[in-house]
Amino acid sequence: MRVRDIQILTEAVQDLDTGKRFYDQQQSGIGNYFWDSLLADIESLLIHAGVHRAVNGYHRMLAKRFPYAIYYEIVGDVARVIAILPQRRNPAWLKEQLTQRN
Repeated sequence: MRVRDIQILTEAVQDLDTGKRFYDQQQSGIGNYFWDSLLADIESLLIHAGVHRAVNGYHRMLAKRFPYAIYYEIVGDVARVIAILPQRRNPAWLKEQLTQRN
């Protein structure tokens, strides 16, 4: 399925901010690299949306450079990014985060 647009929900932008802050605490500048890398992964949805396995009710695309996943749904010809979550967290926490965003 080909999508024409990507919509990133406010909660997903907040997830990006949280990840950026976390990586900036590890080493200065890594947060910006995290942000840019995840945005590049999200932009790839214009080509690859819909091919990813569904997890907890959403398509899940694993980020290429960081242990994060991008959860999205397809509505018409728009890929809506619901969440961007670290995959090293407890699976119950991940499920709860996604359930709260319904």
